[in-house]
Amino acid sequence: MGMNTGGDLDPRGALFDLDGTLINSEPRSLATWSRLLDMHNVPHDTATLHRFMGRRGPDVIAENPALFPGVTWDVILAEIQEIGKDPDLPPVAELPRSVEFVHRLHAWDVPFGLVTSAGRDWAERALTMLGMRELFHGVVAAGDVTTGKPDPEGYLAGAEILGHAPEHIVVFEDTPAGIEAARRAGMRTVGITTTHERSALRDADLIVDHLTEVDWPHITRRA
Repeated sequence: MGMNTGGDLDPRGALFDLDGTLINSEPRSLATWSRLLDMHNVPHDTATLHRFMGRRGPDVIAENPALFPGVTWDVILAEIQEIGKDPDLPPVAELPRSVEFVHRLHAWDVPFGLVTSAGRDWAERALTMLGMRELFHGVVAAGDVTTGKPDPEGYLAGAEILGHAPEHIVVFEDTPAGIEAARRAGMRTVGITTTHERSALRDADLIVDHLTEVDWPHITRRA
């Protein structure tokens, strides 16, 4: 793959977000939250729905108590699961060029892991659906951290799994919250424009429309 002359600055590992980075699940997620808010007669717009992107549901709800006043997360979760049974929801599909890039890193013996705001069951199921579960060194899911993205806890846990210092890890993300978490962890960041405009991802070191545009390992940190 060729290495740059940066030597000690070369990335040695990668951490991937899941939803919106490896799979195109955000249309389904947005539709689900929209229906849930409608069920509770809560007015909402696109900005409201985007608060949930890349973050754990309970964290967003705790910061926005007016969305579901007096309703526990267990009740909300049960309602989400019920909505999820509707066959009319947008389907979940792989992002083929993201999958291709993951296989490329694997062929180059680059270790990588998953850091997601989703639950472990979904993360494991999604990676299995993609046929890539065995390629990942580990998974950090919503229940594995005390504080979710944009807190860096999940990405620091991912660094422990890979056995590399944060400065040697590149994170691939589609949301501002995920990019902030990775930057706070001291990692380089690549934003993919699946779910957000480039302007929303401006804090990333590199912004791409597809991960196959990434010239690994030549990812330099922004000044």
